[in-house]
Amino acid sequence: MGEEPDESAVAPFKRRKFLASAALAAGAPTAVAGPAQATAEPAGAEPAGAAAAEAGLAGLGTAGLGSVAQLMAVPEDSRGVAWLRSALQVAVGLELSTIPPYLCGWWSVRDHRSEVARMLRRIVGDEMYHLGIVCNLLVAVGGRPQIKAAAPVYPGPLPGGVRAGVTVYLSGLTKPFVRDVMMAIEAPEVSLARSVQASPTVGQFYDGMLGAFRAVRPDLSTREQVTQHIDTDELRPVRSLDDVEHAIEVIREQGEGTDSSPTDSFSDDRPAHYYAFGEIYHGRELRETDDGWRFVGPPVPFPEVRPMAPVPVGGWRNTPAHVGGLLFRFDAMYSTVLDSLDAAWAGGGHRTLSAGIRTMRGLAKPAVELMEIGLPSGRGTYGPQFRALRRPRR
Repeated sequence: MGEEPDESAVAPFKRRKFLASAALAAGAPTAVAGPAQATAEPAGAEPAGAAAAEAGLAGLGTAGLGSVAQLMAVPEDSRGVAWLRSALQVAVGLELSTIPPYLCGWWSVRDHRSEVARMLRRIVGDEMYHLGIVCNLLVAVGGRPQIKAAAPVYPGPLPGGVRAGVTVYLSGLTKPFVRDVMMAIEAPEVSLARSVQASPTVGQFYDGMLGAFRAVRPDLSTREQVTQHIDTDELRPVRSLDDVEHAIEVIREQGEGTDSSPTDSFSDDRPAHYYAFGEIYHGRELRETDDGWRFVGPPVPFPEVRPMAPVPVGGWRNTPAHVGGLLFRFDAMYSTVLDSLDAAWAGGGHRTLSAGIRTMRGLAKPAVELMEIGLPSGRGTYGPQFRALRRPRR
């Protein structure tokens, strides 16, 4: 927590140099797959050859490590509605996967009035909003979000093989956790370092979806889309291609920032997630200087935190009875949240979603209780595992 930022990571930079050095500092891969050629089709029509190209899409689940690479390998002129449904389901898993680690970081901060805690709380709200957006997009094209089925197990990779090499784990807030998980997830695409052998970035994946929407121009149904206030954002139905473009740009800009300048993401003192995490990691706000953009602004003090240890592979084992009880209570509530989210986009609407959000807020109590219980080893404390409990079939 008291480590000094790498000097190389805060050297003066312009936008492209900044992205390359910052992504390296974050431990995130900088190479991304190159774009394919796009061919527009008449409104609502399936592109030529789409049936053959999409014949294998049914087997692409959210857990398959190569699923995004396989989706992106489909020629752009063969990406139809079925491709969009498959891609959006992967996006459901991707957006969901960010929420548990960000919650653990937020809950571990002792003073929720601190600047860092406020940043983390805002980012959690944004990610819930992003999840709502992709769910609305999916039902708009005739799909149904499978949210509980997409719940990842931690530690593990990002769903769909995005950012290969990044292991997402659950932990209290530390500078390595900020760098290796939070910044790595949100790292922008570095367009100067392209390789067809590297895994896609989150931004490139969303660009591919937006391109498919523009080419196919599918009919958009508002039936079973959900309208809901989520934190400071308002989730609304997508009714037109303009709505789709706006929705995807919101996800990209809130997470990675724009392609032009870091300042473009700093509306109302709300930096994009990547830059907010960078400020936490470097301990300074990002500012433009005569030498370019640097983390040299006012201090961002690293907060006092509950020392939640990283959840090990397979979860906590041989726990005392009271710890086991808290873990089960948390996981049961988390499962209820996921069930509510599934039900919200299956006809339950905003009331069901509101109930799920209320239950999600209640997760903080057992999580913090776990974070106050020391491990037998003395190296940190317990914390939530975010395990989705499967209901037995009748």
